[in-house]
Amino acid sequence: MIARYVLRLAFRVSLLSPVVLLGPLPAAQAQQTARVLITGTVRDAEGNPLEQVSIGVEGQVGGTNTDDKGRFALNVVRPLTGKQPTLVTRRLGYQAQRVPLNLTETRELSITLTLDPRALKNVTVRARNDDADTREQVSVVRLDPRSVKELPSTFGDFNKILTTLPGVVANNELTSTYTVRGGNYDENLVYVNGIEVYRPFLVTTAQQEGLSFVNPDLVDRIEFSSGGWQPKYGDRLSSVLSIEYKKPQRFGGSATASLVGGTMHVEATSPNKRISYLAGIRYKNATYVLRSLKQQQGGYNPTFYDGQAYINAALGPKENPDRTSLGLLTTFAHNDFRFNPESGQASFSTATNQVTRLFIAYDGRERMQYDTYQGGLNLRHNFTSNLQGELIAGAFLSREFEYRDIEAAYSLAEVNRDPRSDDFNQPVRQRDVGSRFDHSRNNLLARVATLEARGRWTPGTRHTVRWGVKAGREKIEDELNEYSFADSADFVPDYRRTRLVSSLNLASTRYQGYAQHTIELDSLRTLTYGVRANYWSVNEQLTISPRVQYSFITRRNPNLSFKLATGLYYQPPFYRELRDQSRGTRATPQDVLVQTAVLNPELRAQRSLHFIAGNELRFRNWGRPFVFTSELYFKYLTDVIPYDIDNVRLRYFAKNNAKAYAAGLDTRVSGEFVKGVESWFSLGILTTRENIVGDSITEVNSQGDTLSRTAQGYIRRPSDQRLNFGIFFQDQLPNNPSVKGYVNFVFGTGLPFSPPALPEERGTTKLTRSYKRVDLGFSKVISLNNTGETRRPGQLESLWLGLEILNVLAANNVAGYSYVQDVNGRTYAVPNYLSQRVVNLRVIARF
Repeated sequence: MIARYVLRLAFRVSLLSPVVLLGPLPAAQAQQTARVLITGTVRDAEGNPLEQVSIGVEGQVGGTNTDDKGRFALNVVRPLTGKQPTLVTRRLGYQAQRVPLNLTETRELSITLTLDPRALKNVTVRARNDDADTREQVSVVRLDPRSVKELPSTFGDFNKILTTLPGVVANNELTSTYTVRGGNYDENLVYVNGIEVYRPFLVTTAQQEGLSFVNPDLVDRIEFSSGGWQPKYGDRLSSVLSIEYKKPQRFGGSATASLVGGTMHVEATSPNKRISYLAGIRYKNATYVLRSLKQQQGGYNPTFYDGQAYINAALGPKENPDRTSLGLLTTFAHNDFRFNPESGQASFSTATNQVTRLFIAYDGRERMQYDTYQGGLNLRHNFTSNLQGELIAGAFLSREFEYRDIEAAYSLAEVNRDPRSDDFNQPVRQRDVGSRFDHSRNNLLARVATLEARGRWTPGTRHTVRWGVKAGREKIEDELNEYSFADSADFVPDYRRTRLVSSLNLASTRYQGYAQHTIELDSLRTLTYGVRANYWSVNEQLTISPRVQYSFITRRNPNLSFKLATGLYYQPPFYRELRDQSRGTRATPQDVLVQTAVLNPELRAQRSLHFIAGNELRFRNWGRPFVFTSELYFKYLTDVIPYDIDNVRLRYFAKNNAKAYAAGLDTRVSGEFVKGVESWFSLGILTTRENIVGDSITEVNSQGDTLSRTAQGYIRRPSDQRLNFGIFFQDQLPNNPSVKGYVNFVFGTGLPFSPPALPEERGTTKLTRSYKRVDLGFSKVISLNNTGETRRPGQLESLWLGLEILNVLAANNVAGYSYVQDVNGRTYAVPNYLSQRVVNLRVIARF
């Protein structure tokens, strides 16, 4: 309770600044124009918000309807006679409500509608849809798409809303990747309208990335599962993100502009409502943010733009046009990252607590370009009222290249830490001049085509049967040519030269299928069980994945439910896992470390056994709804393919030589901590470890003797973040909800990192600091057109003005480490810091 009031007090004080800057509030303006803005919320007797409630004033033209949160805003004309008007609310099935208005005391209205007993004479009973209630599914969260647009984040990326959920981790604000419950970002499934989407292959650092695939302007529904999902979803180990794009009912659109880019979208429907379409474009230029990076300065020129369109056509007969429908999704994305580094520096502490500063001078440039094209065709048909079929065709094409010629000369110096000295915090005793050269000429072409048929049968009100079959063809062409060397003594010894060369081609076919049955045992209990199969032509492995979910609502407390799930989940290898970059042994002074990438066609699918137990409690406090969820999970993994992380690049061992486990607790409480807006607090506790079977390390000492030992036992995995805490909090002025404040807070403990070429230290060293980031946002909505009045297509409806302070604490978060050596062969771990505090302005125009 005390924390809540402190937070609200801080919000109210901080909101005063933008209110003063933005001028008088709409209420004051309304008095000058003889209009008063009335806002409020309409709920049913159980406190649930009611949408599409008709709101009007007796004797006045116009009106409005409530949105999906039950909220409304209406400009009421002040009567010249001084008589107070009456607000009338109506909705089918509910008794009309008449509320006298006192326009001299404008306030937030709270209206409750009761059921009309006369409307219950004709009742149609329908079966519950197992997609419509998260209480029947395990580890599933549904999010409001509007929160994605309002969440303060570096680039307004869709995936940043996920990092505020328990079990989801992204310790880098520059990337759209995320990990879930101890996995890596290759283990996450993403669907848009049932079509699986992919990301570029060659991205190595977060600075090179564009935005995530999903365009927030086009989203209608968000469903995220962090484990134990049903057989209808595919074969991965960590999570599923399922997105549904809108089906517009009228013309509308928006345009967004900020200091890091902009977006625009339009949506419309044909006069006969048979054809609807969405189209959106996005542009991102990260120069403003990248210039805040501490360790590298130079000429940044990163640009990203993409376009997406979704068209839906109702092809059925006139009396039932939705019986047959056809959806078409087309996308393209262009990402061009160019950088001419000039200089950089970083300070760090050594093992003796001596602060050392690294100075770097650069020459050269790097350019990375990724062009991806993706499309899908979705044909749906209702054969009968309880039998539906779906045919989905998808295609993906990615052309990528990575060119780099960078020479870096560096020097190390100790830093004077004596505050009494004139040279306090200045470098002294500069030493150890060295250099490094990196060369890359990498090209990749990836093509994927899929065809899938699905069915859904509901034989009665208690049963739902789903099935599907899918076939896909993949072709990858990869040319790698990388070379690097380090010089610390005016010459380059052979053992400091590394080279990676390969020319790889992979063509393969995949076949998948699933069947599942959901049965409502009674009004309180639901059981879902099924199986999924996958076959890949490269390793000729057939995997069978049984999965079971069970949920029940307690009889004594209908607001309390429990969920259980278990299942066997496989992840057949894709191209990245197959590529073996011959790790070899630690080189002797007479050897050159040469890595030749080859494919391992014998690589098997990774396997994970999920056990999940959770509960959900829905309750009311302060007269407002809340939901508390908690889940315990344990995942036991076999045939694991170990990997290392370098920024956002995953380097797999290409061997099934490990077993692992992940265990943890995820909790989340969400609700209206401030009336009318949803916020949530999330906490995730995790431990994940792996045991590399038969991992032997061979060394050669100065006398030429060969030494070896075997590393045994479980070590920390690269994603072992023990604690993760996230907050998304919203607040608004009590008498003016058009002025809001937002907080996006993420905290995570450190991850294990270890120097390269030292496998004996892998997973044993925690070099990184904790990740902590607070982004603040303030917004003001200026309504330009009363929603109850006739509005022409394209007419501006409102302006959303936002001020964001990103990384308000100016935390020095670490993305990873670069490792440099002095002339004595001593290795220094130099931190690569993420973005500093920056201020962003955003404007959203809706029409």
